[in-house]
This record gives sequence, C-alpha cells and structure tokens, in this order.
Amino acid sequence: MYTTPRINVFKPFLSATVAMVVIGLLIALDNSLIFIESHIVAGLWVTLLMSILFMITQIAHAEKTFSKQFAQLAAQKERLSSEIKHRIWAEKTSSENKAKLQIVDENFPVMLAYFNTERQCRYHNRAFRQWFGLRPEQIENRLFNEFLDKSLFSDISSAVERVLSGETIQNQHVLKLANQSICFITSHLTPHFDSAGKVIGFYILYTPRLMKKGEELLQNVKDRSTAEHKQAQESKTTRDSNENTAKQPTRVSIDSSRRIIQAIEQNEFHLYCQKIIPAGSNQESSSYYEVLIRMAEEESNLIPPGAFLPFVEKYNLMPRLDSWVVEQVIHYLADQRADPRISFCINLARSTLIDPVFYDRVWKLLNAAGIEPQRICFEIETADVAANLLSAVQFVKKVQQSGCLVSLCSFNHDRGSFDLLKHIQADFLKIDGSLICNILRDAEDLKKVENIGKFARALKIRTIGELVETRDILEKLAKIGIDYAQGFIVGRPLPIEKIEYRADSMDDL
Repeated sequence: MYTTPRINVFKPFLSATVAMVVIGLLIALDNSLIFIESHIVAGLWVTLLMSILFMITQIAHAEKTFSKQFAQLAAQKERLSSEIKHRIWAEKTSSENKAKLQIVDENFPVMLAYFNTERQCRYHNRAFRQWFGLRPEQIENRLFNEFLDKSLFSDISSAVERVLSGETIQNQHVLKLANQSICFITSHLTPHFDSAGKVIGFYILYTPRLMKKGEELLQNVKDRSTAEHKQAQESKTTRDSNENTAKQPTRVSIDSSRRIIQAIEQNEFHLYCQKIIPAGSNQESSSYYEVLIRMAEEESNLIPPGAFLPFVEKYNLMPRLDSWVVEQVIHYLADQRADPRISFCINLARSTLIDPVFYDRVWKLLNAAGIEPQRICFEIETADVAANLLSAVQFVKKVQQSGCLVSLCSFNHDRGSFDLLKHIQADFLKIDGSLICNILRDAEDLKKVENIGKFARALKIRTIGELVETRDILEKLAKIGIDYAQGFIVGRPLPIEKIEYRADSMDDL
C-alpha cells in the first residue's frame, strides 16, 4: 500500500547510490590482491558510466522542471499582485461608497425604511429613527405596528396589501403638532421585486414638511375649523403689534434656530429618567438613572421626538441642549431634597464631544454646585467616538480627571468597539440592545454578550445590558455575569421629579 510512495521518495537518489557503490567496488578491487576477470571490471565501469549519465539526465530534467515551475510561480505572483491591486482598489472604492452612503443615511432629509413581507423593518435611516425617538435596535426586525404612531400606522396598514401585490402607492396626509404647527407628509410605498418578479418586501419613503399658516393647502385641512383659523390670525396680529413689549415669547416654526433656542431658554424641555439596576441579587449603595429628554408637548403624543431633534442637530445646537440637560441634572443633585445616593447617566451628542467650551461649562457647574463628580456619568456612542477619536479621547480624559464617569454605549462584538478600549478606559460598557434582545433565541448573540462580559471584567469595566424586556433575559444576564440591566422590565421612564432612591436588584422585580 505504501510501496509506491516510498520508491518515489528514494528514486532520485538511486542512480547516485549505484554510482557510489560501483566507485567503492572499483577502489576496493584496485587495492586488493584478488584477481577479478576483466569483463567484470568492464561491467562495473559501464554501470558507473550509465549511473553518471542517468544522474546528468535527472539533473537536466530537474533544471527544466524548476525553470518551468519558476516561470509559473512568477506568473502567479504577477497575477496575485494584480488581484491584490484590484482588491485594494475595490476596498477603497467600497469604503468611499460606504462613507458616502453613511453621509446620505445620516443627512438625507426624508424618512426611509424597508420592510419584508412579514412587515418587519430591515432598514431605516437616521431621520426615520429620530422621528420616532427610538434607537436602531428598537426598530430593527420589529413589526411596524410596534413603533409607528396611529396616523402613520393606519396609512401603512391600509395600503400594505396593495403594495405587496406589486402596486406603487403615494399618499398625502396632514399631521397637527402640539405647538399648533401643521406637518404635511407625503408617503411613497414602493414594492421590492426579486429576479423572478416576486415581491419580497417594500420601501417606505416619508417626506415631512412643516407648513406655514398662510399656505393655501391648510385651508383644506379637515381638523382645522374656521374659528381656529380666525383665532390663530388674530393671535398673530396681536403678537406682531406688541413684539417689543409682550411678556410671552413669539412662537415660530420649529424648523428654526430661534425656535430651538427659545425652547431651551424657556425650559420647554423636560427630563425623564429610566432606572438601571444590578442584574444579580447584590444590592448597590447607589441608584443609577439614565436621563432622557422630552419636549413639553411630546408627552401628549402629539409630537414625536424626531420633530425637533433633527433641527437641533441641523443648527448645531446639540452642545447647547446637552449643556442645558447637565445644568438641570446638577441643580437637581445640588438640591437639599435630592438623595445623595442617586446618580445619573447623561447622553452626549457627537457634536458635543468636539465642542471646545462644553467641558468648561460642566466644570464650572460642578464646582459651583459642590456635588460629587462621580454621581454623573456621561454616555457616549461608540460610533461617535470612532468618528472623532482624538477629540473624544481628550474629552474623556478631562471628564475622568474631574471625577465624572464615562460609559461607552451601543458596544458591539466587533473589532471597532474593542479597539476603542485601547484609547479609552471606560467605566461602563452599555452592550448593544440588538444583542441583548436575542440572547434567549440566538446562541451566537449569547456568546457575543458573554465574550463582552469576560473582556470587560478583565479590564475591570462594569457592563450594562439595555433593552431588557423580560425577566428571563434579566436572569440570563445575571447568570453570565453582566453587572447591570436597563429596560421596561426594570422600569419605564419617569419625570425626574418622581424618582426616588431604592437599592433595587432583580430580586425586587
């Protein structure tokens, strides 16, 4: 069974071995006194000559084979070099296109989403998320009736069967916001066909536009009566005539920097807080809350967060709004009635990280209030840190030197997230909710969360699981060693005035 391979191994050395043996015999016979017949000696010389000729033939053949293989190797090397060049070019082009698409995704002034035939959302751009005030994981793979408001849900549900049958649909409707602004929304529902012509999903494109009171279109709005229209015109006339003496500020369109600044200065935003508790049974001496911002009209469900947040970012007012949030939180903590065991986690926008004066404002507020800096934890998105690494690293160093804490949010099981920890020593890692939601039904996501937890413990960083919606998920997080949990099973957002200290743990739920 193994004879042929062994012969092939020794075959190149056979002729050399024979030649060596024959040479040895000839030398021995020449030095010995034994008489050997001449034809035997002649036979040995012939054998030696044949062995030498065979060796020369082998060498020539080997040289020819080597030259051929060398030529093939050179050709393969050239082809591989060409392929590497094309791959580098393709990766560069892909990276550039990805960056361009990301710019489009983040700045496209319309709401765009894609749903499969089961009505699950498979794609959504930034404007779509902001309109509903939700994070990506709260929309991804969810049914549209789980996050759409009533007006938009009725618009889709009435047309979804038609679009899945292959029909393209365009609708227009008017949404009245709580600040009496009128938003005119144009919707396009377009089917997605596969190569066989079968509908496998559909796209939704919403184009919202805030209308002016004098536009002719508003005369046909069904929910605006003639009396309301007359009252609005009279109110406008009164405000115009008393512009310099009026005590109440003039209301302008929300799509205005002056309107956003007015809302901040007049405290039209309110702070809501969501509880964060230990995932295990151990009780903490501090209560943590994540701070969530709401607009005054928002709690009546008449205006979604996305109606004002895009404009705050558009006019680069997020640092100012974040400063207002920090100021309100510090004032709350400095209040004599505030429990000293309560701590807050405050989200910061990407533009705030690179704002040159934001940290100075925070430092002055902390010094003036005289509160413990570790009672404030700044939450920053991993994507925002990666996009502004140098500025983010400098900001985090200043914040931690002042005694405040830092949490990296939307931490995922990818190289980019882990690489950030080479530059930033975070105090908390808030694990991406899209992983947390699936740990009971996806072994791969569970393994990812476990690996993040092990990595964080090795670096002495505490972990938080967000979007914890069931007790089973909470128990699983405790079992695999995740430190904290946040979600509806833990507690829904409450006004900051209604929160109170409780050394909660999962045993209390």
